[in-house]
Order: sequence, then structure tokens, then C-alpha cells
Amino acid sequence: MVVAFGLVLSAPKIAAQTDEAAFLPKHYESIQAAQVQEKAFPSAFTPSALALFERNDGAALNDADKASMDKLVQDLAAKKIEGVEKVIPASKQTTSQDGKYAMAMIAIDKVKQQDQNEFSDIAKKIREEGKQLASGTSLKFQLGGPAAQALDQKESSGAAEGIITMATLVLVIVIVGIIFRSILAGLLPILVSLVVALPASMGLINYATDIFNLKSTPVLMAILIVVVLGVGTDYFLFLAFRYRERLRAGDDRKDAVVNAVGRVGEAIASAAGAVTIAFAALILSSLGMFQALGPALAIAVVVTAFAALTLAPALLSVIPARAVFWPGKKWMNEPSDARFTALGRVVQKRPALVAVASGGVLLALSAGALNYNGLFDMASSSMPKDKESMVVQDKIANGFSKGAADPSQVYLSSTNGGKLDPASFQAFADKLQKVNGVSKVFLPNADAKSINADGTTAQFTVMLKDAPASGEAIDAVTELREVAHGQAPAGTEAKVGGLTSVFKDINLAMTHDYELVFPIAGLLILLVLALQLRSVVAPWYLMASVGLGFTATLGSTTLIFQNLKGETGLMFMMPILIYLFVVAIGTDYNILIIARLREEARAGRSPREAAREALRHGGPTVAAAGFILAASFATFMLAGNMFMMEFGFAMAFGILLAAFVMAMFFTPALTALVGKRAWWPGHGGDAVGHGTAPVAGAHGLPEPAGRH
Repeated sequence: MVVAFGLVLSAPKIAAQTDEAAFLPKHYESIQAAQVQEKAFPSAFTPSALALFERNDGAALNDADKASMDKLVQDLAAKKIEGVEKVIPASKQTTSQDGKYAMAMIAIDKVKQQDQNEFSDIAKKIREEGKQLASGTSLKFQLGGPAAQALDQKESSGAAEGIITMATLVLVIVIVGIIFRSILAGLLPILVSLVVALPASMGLINYATDIFNLKSTPVLMAILIVVVLGVGTDYFLFLAFRYRERLRAGDDRKDAVVNAVGRVGEAIASAAGAVTIAFAALILSSLGMFQALGPALAIAVVVTAFAALTLAPALLSVIPARAVFWPGKKWMNEPSDARFTALGRVVQKRPALVAVASGGVLLALSAGALNYNGLFDMASSSMPKDKESMVVQDKIANGFSKGAADPSQVYLSSTNGGKLDPASFQAFADKLQKVNGVSKVFLPNADAKSINADGTTAQFTVMLKDAPASGEAIDAVTELREVAHGQAPAGTEAKVGGLTSVFKDINLAMTHDYELVFPIAGLLILLVLALQLRSVVAPWYLMASVGLGFTATLGSTTLIFQNLKGETGLMFMMPILIYLFVVAIGTDYNILIIARLREEARAGRSPREAAREALRHGGPTVAAAGFILAASFATFMLAGNMFMMEFGFAMAFGILLAAFVMAMFFTPALTALVGKRAWWPGHGGDAVGHGTAPVAGAHGLPEPAGRH
């Protein structure tokens, strides 16, 4: 605890990164285009915020309104808000065709944009000053664009974190309290996870981010809270159930803790190892966001597991058992566990039917994944639609071309050091204009400062017909790149930049990650399972089970939100997030059940009897842990935006599948069918003591037989 608080006090402060382009490696074209722009047009005007004007009565803007707009823009510029470099008044080109809307463009210092807090603070000041200047006029001032989105996203995520944290805390305290019929038992996971593990994790994450120059994403904190509390509660439950079991078997308090850690410690360590590997594998991702998210969550899981194996047993050792389980009066009485006993008997008698039925459910749900469509508009998905920046975005899309707010750029550069020939610009622009999805191409000219000083680089502004984050716009940029590269005049090369180009490259990076990160993580988790089980057979069908859980979760989420709710797609990062939480954390339950199966086999039971007893004794733990973790993730659906709703549903449903379908039915049924061969070439299925009867203990289980 001392070390945890020391880390909190000494850790460096880290700012979250909101620029999607900052998460891409430099070899992607959108980043190369940004480098060309920075070199050729260092003082180029790139609007970071858009001031949208409209009349309060909704009528078309008149000459008096335009005069008021010009004065407001001048007064806003005169305020000299720190970080604001330039404010360009509305013009004919930035007035909607129906005359109801006009845009003024605002540039913000690029250095300030790198810090989410500074960027959003500047937007807040602009918004406040603009609304104050507009009061008393016929105009309404609204702020949109990247800066306003950063502000609204920050405010939304702050509120969401509060809602998620409070809901998760209440759920954990109440559910664990009900399970053990105790007040203190519900508070101990909070103490271990949130009071100690979370602050220590944040301190180490900040150190790692600072030392290794990793990125930090705004969604980290909300996800971290649920991961630490969810995983910490899981591990505490694994330990507490065994601790109570040993007390019922007659152990004194300290011996019960020793035996509990001896029996489930390896399962907790193996589960944490599998989760940590899955998270850490994201360091291989092409996207800086996942490069930061993966190691951060891996650190958190290691710290939480360490707390669960040291602090939690220490607390149980020093707190009297009656206090831990107070005010419950029957905690020393052996429950009948009738439901789980009945489930165990079903698996024992009909393992083939259970395996086919549970596997069939997973396969059927997996079919929905075929319709998955990824979306890239992180801002729109991560905050409510009624936030001002979202309202402005919709009005711009309706009043102008949908691609007007974020046009693409094509940079044409000389490859031989000579000047570009302006006579070739029109023919090149005509080729670009013919691309499907292009609305208008603006020729470069010196007056507009779209040709650099030495005449070696020119910027063609390309307005797309569709919103920058839409699939149609990304398809248009794909073709735009092909045409720009293939039709560039002799002695030149073209690079396509802009927000849509960034989204295109994120799509390419995700494809790379699916092909690299998933297989490597899968092989490493397979290795952890093989080492823990001393087997090369069981890990394979465990991983097959986990793979089906992944596709079933993605399919179910696609079915609910795309097919039934009518959304055009899910956020592009959803498959990775499902992999992170459902595959990684869901493996915990498989590990706990398979460890119990091996233990029962070593107690001298047949494979089918072992499946029955594993469900009887391990089923309540898996059910409780899975339900609590699923409920914790479900709190994300209270955040009030589509991304969190999709994320919350996917994680909760995936965890329920992992606990109640995979761990309770599919895995024990397959193990019963495979029999002792599941533990080959180890001796996990051999009875301890040369086939002697199990030694008396909890539920007739043997005492620990030393290191295997």
C-alpha cells in the first residue's frame, strides 16, 4: 500500500492524445502528406474550430446579419485568446446554398493541439466569448470542428467516467455482499482493486508512457477502472470461495488462506498471465492508440493480480473470518449447490449433447459477424448527438457538401527539384474530378498560397460528396489515391492527405493488426495454457472455445446494433476491444474450470465424474465472477453515447458467453469426451497417491499434495 501511494505521488503527469493521425506510423500516406504540408506550407491555415452562424429565427441571413458576423469575428480576434492564431470571417464560399448558415474558420496553435486539456480549454474560451458577443444580436453562435469536439468529448467522458465508476462500485459491493451475505466481503474487492491496485497501476502506466514515449488515449481511464475492478473482483472471488471452502473443511483462518492460495494461486497467476500477454501483444499494433492501451492494461492486470495474491490473502489472514462474512450466519454451513450439481450431472451423462448444443449456440451467433461494418467517426460515436459540436457537424453536412468541413488535399511535388508546370494543373485536376465520390476540385494558385514559395509543391483541395468518416468517403479516397499516383505529371509525385485519408490508413493498419497481433497473442496464450496444464491437448480446444466466443460476441453485437437497431456499422476498434476483454478475460473462467477439472481428476475421479464435480464446486465461482464482470461492463451503456453503448453490450454479452456457455458447458463437456488424453503428455489426469481414495476435505477433496 505504501508503494502504491508512493507511485501515485511521484508519477509524471500524462496528457491524452485526441488526434487520430498521431496514432499512425510515418510510413502511411496520410502522415507523409501531412509532412509535405508542414514542409511546403509551414504557415498554411488549417482550421481547428468552425464558428457556425445562423439567425435565431431560422430565416436566411441578410446584409445586416453579415455585418454583425464580421463585427463579431473582429471582436473575437481582438480578444487575443491564448492559442488562437487566426480567425477568418465568413465569406460567400463558406455560406450555405440556402443562405441560412455561414462559417468563420479559426486556427489554433499546433503545439496546443497536442495537449487535450489545453486544446479543449481554448475551445471553451472561444465558445464562451463567441456566445457572449452574439448575445443581443439576431445571430446564434455555435462552435464545431476538432477543438469543439475535443471539449465536448472531454466533458462527456468525464461524466461517463463518474457514472460508470459509481454504477460499478454499487454493483460490486451489492452483488459480492449478497453472494457472501456479508458487508465487509463486498468492500474488500474495492479496497484491493480501486484503493490500491488502480492508483499503483496509474502510476506505473504514467512512468511507462513517459519513459517509452507511448501515446495516451482519452478512453483509457474509463476502461481501466472497469478492468481493474472487474479482474480484481474475479481474482478475489476465486480466492474467497476457496478460503470459505477450507474454513468449512475445518482449517483455521491462516491455514485456510495458505491452502486457498495454494489451490487457486496458480490458476490466478495463469489467468493473469494469459490476460497480460493478450494485452501486451498490442504493442505490435500499427496504431499508437492500441500501442498505449495494450501495455497500460497489461500493467494494470499484473498489479491487480499481485494485489490479489498478496494483499487480499494478508487481509483475510488478519481479519477474523466471522468479521469477513458478518452478518451472515450460515457461512460455515455446506450449501447443497443443487443447481450446479444438476448441471454437473447433465454434463456427466450427456457430454456429447452438451458440447454440440453449446458449440452450436456459439456458431449460430458467430454468423452475425459476416455483416460487420467498421466505422471511423470516433468523435460522433463517443459523445451524445445533442452536444454542440455534433449539432454543428450535422448542420454543416445539411447546409453544405457533407465533406465540406474536412476536405481532402492532394499534394503534387516535384521529384527532380525543378519547379512545377502550372499548365499541367488543369488536366491533373480534371482526372481527380472524375473520381467517384468527388464533389469539387479546387486548383492551386499563388494568391491562395496553395503553391509553395519555390514552386516545387502545389496543393489541390478536393471536396468529397460524403462525410469524411463514412465508408463512401473512404472508398472515394482509395480511388483518389490510385488516380493521383497514376496520373501525376511526369517528374512529380502525389500524396493524398486529410482526415479521410487518415481513416483509410487506420483501416489498413487494422488489417495489419488482425493478421499479426491476433495470431501471436493466440500462440502466447496457448503457451501459457500448455505450461499451466502441462498438456499439449487441452490448450487447443480451450483456444478453439475462446475463438468461438470472440466471433459469437462480434456477431451478436453486429446483429443487435446493425441489423436490429439500424446503425450503419460498429466502431472500427470493436473487434480489437472484444479480443482484449472477451478473449483475454474470458480465458480466466476456462482456466479456473480446467484447473478444477484437473484437480478432480487427480483426486481419482473419472473424466465424466471430474466434469460433474468441477461444475458443482467451480460453477458458483465462475457464475458469480462472470455475472459481476458482465454487470460492470454493462454500466458503460449508461454513458449516453453510441460507442459506449456498443462497447458495454459487447463486453457484457461476451463475458456472459465466456462464463455461462464456454466455461460451464463447452469446456467441461469436451474435456469429459476427450478423457485422460486431455492432459497428455503430463500426468494431470493421474490420481494422487497411486489410486487411493481421496483424503477427506472440503467436499471430499484431497489436501494439497505438494508441487506437481
